[in-house]
Amino acid sequence: MTIRVAVAGATGKMGRLAIGLIEASDDLEVHAELDSRSNLDEMLGADVALDVTHPGASAAIVEFATGAGIPIVVGTSGWSHDRIAEIAHAMRDHDDAGAVLFIPNFSIGSVLGSAFAALAAPYFDSIEIVEAHHAGKVDSPSGTAVRTAELIGEARAAAGPVAAPHADQRARGQLVAGVPVHSLRMSGLLAEQRVVLGGDGETLTLSHSTLSPSSYERGILLALRRAPEASGVVVGLDALLDLGLPGSPR
Repeated sequence: MTIRVAVAGATGKMGRLAIGLIEASDDLEVHAELDSRSNLDEMLGADVALDVTHPGASAAIVEFATGAGIPIVVGTSGWSHDRIAEIAHAMRDHDDAGAVLFIPNFSIGSVLGSAFAALAAPYFDSIEIVEAHHAGKVDSPSGTAVRTAELIGEARAAAGPVAAPHADQRARGQLVAGVPVHSLRMSGLLAEQRVVLGGDGETLTLSHSTLSPSSYERGILLALRRAPEASGVVVGLDALLDLGLPGSPR
């Protein structure tokens, strides 16, 4: 069966990448290409929608898709745990709502890096995240850093919160799930994240660098193919890879 995909944000870098992948695939086809001037009704009839727009537009796109019963893959950053929980709560009263897959990062390597950080988190009390992206990224911290921090917080539920001295000082970073997160936005970068874990006499650094948008290809295709069969709210590509990480709010 061919899966018809409506792409919101079709003129952006991620949108163009996704459309190229869909057109080259034997089991996917482009149903609609939406930009900032498009009517959301163009999504109707799609088997799945892909949102790769920007934080200001994403909420309306997700609301329309779920209301129309269209499963949607959300690659737009800026969705916090609390906002995702609101979507999950609203969907409980609507059995015909389409599933929502929030994917902060489509890179397999990035997802594994976050998983390794969560695995190590209970063994280190000092943990901080440094993430860097290109100057054009409008949100900070990144969705990947937020997801990583939340996984670390959940992994340390029994061990207690991360040690974050002087957290009242702005230079100490934004606390996400109790983890300090530092964001760089500058020219010359695409995307990278470092999780630094410190203990007595040692540090462990888990680092992932995105060198090319091609690193997102496998994750995009996986999410689009799994979305029609999904239900409720799913957070993170790790949920589709079956890594056993803590799940999302339902």
